[in-house]
Amino acid sequence: MQYKTIVLELLQQQTEMHDQLRKERKLLPALEFYARELKTSHEAWKETLSQSNPASNLSQIASEAMEMAVKELEDRLQTASHDNDQEALSLDAAMAFVRNRTSRG
Repeated sequence: MQYKTIVLELLQQQTEMHDQLRKERKLLPALEFYARELKTSHEAWKETLSQSNPASNLSQIASEAMEMAVKELEDRLQTASHDNDQEALSLDAAMAFVRNRTSRG
C-alpha cells in the first residue's frame, strides 16, 4: 500500500493547502508526516476490526480499515484547510474594521 500516493491525492484535492505547502517547500515533509499518520491509523483500525470481527477475512478487514483511516485523514485535512480559510477571513475582517475606524477619524 502506497500511503504517500493516497496522501498526495488527498492533498491535491485541497488545492489551497497543496499550493501553500508547495510554495513554502513544505509539501514533502507534510506528505511524509500525513503518510505516517495514515499508516498508523490504518494499522490501528485493522487491529480494532479484527478484534471485533475475528472470523472476518483479513483482506476485507484491511480494506475496511483503509477506508476508515482515509476518511479520518480526509476529514482532518478539510478541517485544517477550513481553519486556514477562517484565519484568512478573520484577518480580512480585522483589516476592514481598522480601515473603517480610521476613515471615520
